Amino acid sequence: MVEGTVTRTATPSGWRCGVCGYVYDPVKGDPEYGLAPGVPFEGLGEDWVCPVCYAPKSQFVKE
Repeated sequence: MVEGTVTRTATPSGWRCGVCGYVYDPVKGDPEYGLAPGVPFEGLGEDWVCPVCYAPKSQFVKE
C-alpha cells in the first residue's frame, strides 16, 4: 500500500462574530467600513463593529 502526503496551504484565519456568525476575512478586508484587503483583525480599531449585527469587536472569536 502506498501512503500519500497531504499538503496544506496556510491561509489567514478569520474571526467569527459570536452573535450572528459573520466572518471577518483579512484577505477581503471590510470595504463597507473603508478597510482595504490585508488588514488583520488585530489592526481593526476598537470602534469597529460587526457590519451585520453591530456587535463589538470583543464578541469575535478566532477560527
